[in-house]
Amino acid sequence: MIGHVQTPPSLDVRGVRYAYPDGHVALHGVDLTVPRGERVALLGPNGAGKTTLVLHLNGILTATEGTVSVGGLTVGRDRDTLAEIRRRVGIVFQDPDDQLFLPTVAEDVAFGPANLGLRGAELAARVDEALAAVGMSEHRDRAPHHLSFGQRRRVAVATVLAMHPEILVLDEPSSNLDPAARRELAEILRALPVTLLMVTHDLPYAAELCDRSVILDAGRIVADAPTPEILTDDALLAAHRLELPYGFDPRTAPPPRLTHLTGAAFQGRAQSRT
Repeated sequence: MIGHVQTPPSLDVRGVRYAYPDGHVALHGVDLTVPRGERVALLGPNGAGKTTLVLHLNGILTATEGTVSVGGLTVGRDRDTLAEIRRRVGIVFQDPDDQLFLPTVAEDVAFGPANLGLRGAELAARVDEALAAVGMSEHRDRAPHHLSFGQRRRVAVATVLAMHPEILVLDEPSSNLDPAARRELAEILRALPVTLLMVTHDLPYAAELCDRSVILDAGRIVADAPTPEILTDDALLAAHRLELPYGFDPRTAPPPRLTHLTGAAFQGRAQSRT
């Protein structure tokens, strides 16, 4: 009788310590596991080490001690392994202009898959799928710099989705968005059948999109619990310089909900992960 083969988690960080060249230790033995399909908010004050941790996930930084694995593949210095890790870890930076640099939206979205060797109909399908997922299909031929900030952020998400990542990492996704754009992005993110790690100071956005929250402070994980539990612990939030906006009560906030994309390719991927 063949036993059940357990699917490796999307992200497995074990004992990661990192010291910058000047000797400053930014991470002190961080452990973090994110099972496939889970949505986790990474919270913490400025300087906590959140960005440093994110840069370890795709090998931009290499741990002084410890290991990082993505979907069972360990981040290392091997060039082929690193290329696959960077396909699996889709990072959407806070400023979309860091990711958009080609003449049209479609060309920007096609750039990553084309570098993987995709051509012709397969490449076109990747672009169509990713743009549909973020509601930007009708803007495919526009210059990114002619779009609104919120639209550019959605295109930046599409450039990552076109790579079919294992985990989507979002750095402050709601920053600088007006209320309508913020809501539209939340609806898009809820519909994506990918593992999600969201770095944010926006606690209502964490409550809306993530069942679980982790607080990183001074390079250490100091809390890891369901998001409502984290956000209703006033002493914990105060101790780590996290504040709820005036009038927001996490006790009455609706729980995160998952919707489903209509695109057949994304539905197939979602079903294959269950």
